[in-house]
Amino acid sequence: MVLRVCRAIVGRTDAEDAWSETFIAAMRAYPELEASANIEAWLVTIAKRKAIDLLRQTRRIPDPVEDLPEMPQLDQHPSDRDDDLWEALATLPTKQREAVAYHYLAGMPYAEIALLLNNSEAAARRAAADGIKRLRAIYTEKTAR
Repeated sequence: MVLRVCRAIVGRTDAEDAWSETFIAAMRAYPELEASANIEAWLVTIAKRKAIDLLRQTRRIPDPVEDLPEMPQLDQHPSDRDDDLWEALATLPTKQREAVAYHYLAGMPYAEIALLLNNSEAAARRAAADGIKRLRAIYTEKTAR
């Protein structure tokens, strides 16, 4: 059952690593487990969290490339920057700011954003929508001045 959960989240290749990490964590936490606890649900929860940890870890590993891309030009003209946008983005709550950045700037699907934000896909979609709504309100307010 634990291996099936790991496979569902990380795939066949990394499932055994997540499975191993699950049981290492379970053995460490077992002495503090209540006698009335549902062990199967407890193990599934640990497996899910370990699999997500493994996904996050593998996403951080850079892909080797033959040639490095050119560095972006940092000497842009001050009028090319949108300081109002950066200020508006800074006013958003963290989850909204991250959802907006992940979806609209990085092009990530909401399912992946949900994993990064530790919430549901619907919550990630809502956070991005609320963030864009707030940014529009800020811009409308600034242009009305």
